[in-house]
Amino acid sequence: MSITIAVDAMGGDHGPKVTVPGSLAALAHENDLNLILVGKPDHIEAQLSKSGPGTSSIQVQPASETVEMNEDPARALRRKKDSSMRVAINLVKSGEADACLSAGNTGALMATSRFVLKTLPGIDRPAIVAALPSLRGHVHVLDLGANVDSPPELLLQFAIMGSVLVKRVEHKPKPSIGLLNIGVEDIKGNGIVKRAAELIQQSGLNYCGYVEGDAIYTGDVDVIVCDGFDGNVALKASEGLATMISSIMREEFSRSAFRKFAGMFALPIVNAFRKKIDHRRYNGATLVGLNGIVIKSHGGADALAFRQSLLVAATAVREKVIGHLSDELSRTLQAVPH
Repeated sequence: MSITIAVDAMGGDHGPKVTVPGSLAALAHENDLNLILVGKPDHIEAQLSKSGPGTSSIQVQPASETVEMNEDPARALRRKKDSSMRVAINLVKSGEADACLSAGNTGALMATSRFVLKTLPGIDRPAIVAALPSLRGHVHVLDLGANVDSPPELLLQFAIMGSVLVKRVEHKPKPSIGLLNIGVEDIKGNGIVKRAAELIQQSGLNYCGYVEGDAIYTGDVDVIVCDGFDGNVALKASEGLATMISSIMREEFSRSAFRKFAGMFALPIVNAFRKKIDHRRYNGATLVGLNGIVIKSHGGADALAFRQSLLVAATAVREKVIGHLSDELSRTLQAVPH
């Protein structure tokens, strides 16, 4: 199976300086991958030339405009119809690409993707879902920032989408679902969370009840459902915590000659620990609920992180996530009393 991904090469804090090397690294990892790098050809070609001989697995698609990271999403949608982001999404719509990847403006990516691709039947609004590291490997959390003040019905849709995604990419027949709350007791939480719990219980999903924020790290469930405000705070806190721990370890091991010497013996353990909590290795969030695969990379991603997001996109295509999500949505929503 050949997979083609359209890459917004101009997106993110660093543009082609990261997106091109990251794309080449992904091609070295995936034999069935073809990439369409979308953006200003001279910028893209300049980076490709630094990487040695060209590859037949890369095609450059011109786009004359770039969506800035701080640009108003509505303005980008209305005025920048030849942006690298818009052209990449259009390639998914036309069927020329199986998925789109961008490290660009999240709001603009969500607005443009929803406008061009539309949502799947039964989905009111797409959500952002990604894997976060935990004691048991990782846990998928959604929504991570696309929707604020989500009503109970939307939280149910998040639960369905998260369950299907994990079922396909992790090959788990019945992923466990937890609903983020301020406590695990039934009496806790606001009316929205309590009503969402009722709907998810009626859906037939493997619902395990309320979970608190520590479940993100303990890995008690496979999927954690929450409002986009709470999810984004949790995501940024996780990234900040990982950076702080790595920084403290580096500082402590360099305090004295003895500690540096001891650090040499502990180096394999330290490196394994850093690798496990390195948020770059979990980069790549799916804009789930769209009628097409769109992956969001962190704006400040380096080449390693961008490569990882390409692998996330390839897996979503390979596992036919969109088709399975559409089928499961119709079955599950019918089972929920209105």
